[in-house]
Amino acid sequence: MEKKENQDGRTGLTVVSRDGTRIAGTRYGDGPAVVLVSGAMSTGGTLAPLAERLARHCTAVVYDRRGRGESGDTEPYAVEREVEDLAALIDALGGAAALFGVSSGGALVLRAAASGLPVRRAGVYEVPFADFLEGGAERHAAYRRDLTAALSDGRRGDAVELFLRLTGLGEEVIRGARQSPMWAGMEAIAPSLAHDAEVMGDGLLPHDRVAEVATPLLVVAGGASPAWMREANRAVTEAAPGGVFRVLEGQTHMVEPDVLGPVLTEFFCA
Repeated sequence: MEKKENQDGRTGLTVVSRDGTRIAGTRYGDGPAVVLVSGAMSTGGTLAPLAERLARHCTAVVYDRRGRGESGDTEPYAVEREVEDLAALIDALGGAAALFGVSSGGALVLRAAASGLPVRRAGVYEVPFADFLEGGAERHAAYRRDLTAALSDGRRGDAVELFLRLTGLGEEVIRGARQSPMWAGMEAIAPSLAHDAEVMGDGLLPHDRVAEVATPLLVVAGGASPAWMREANRAVTEAAPGGVFRVLEGQTHMVEPDVLGPVLTEFFCA
């Protein structure tokens, strides 16, 4: 593991995963360690504001998942390689840590916690399992099919559009996004959408796998999110032996760090 101290108290860290892939991250604070796992179209920096709030009470680590930001990538991709990335990070943090994942990053956390990694506690925010979304399984299958075709053809912009439509954005908003300064960065990270599609599998809640999560599990959803999202995450809670469900009133899928932070501090940092 490599470390690099920053002037503002953050510590850069780099680990090498089992297959030789370099995984880059940043460590904030001291105390019990929590690794934050981002979702689709995001890097570790996306969760930095949340990490800064947790760092007042514990160690919070953000990292670029493979194929994003400062981390490397190695073909062929498999979800198991991302679990090994988390294993390398946990090892660098002393051999045990908590995990918290947002959206599809939460599905990765569930996979890692069920795999037997030394995870002391786990938490997820709004994993988008489509069990309670009308036509959800069919929509997810069509998305995966079209995403594979777009990326195979090198049509990164089309891949980003497919993802944005999947999240419910309208065509006018998507056209505006294409004209924004952020679009180039979104296209750059587009190949990692295939990774998240693999993490989500068929898009439905894997009950048997979640039942193998033996560690305490906090499942959080936003009160202003669609009802199907809350019901899906309630089902995650019910499938896990040690699941606890919380709803944050007024919050959507883009949860505010100042609202989520205290809930996670109580669960992970006590």
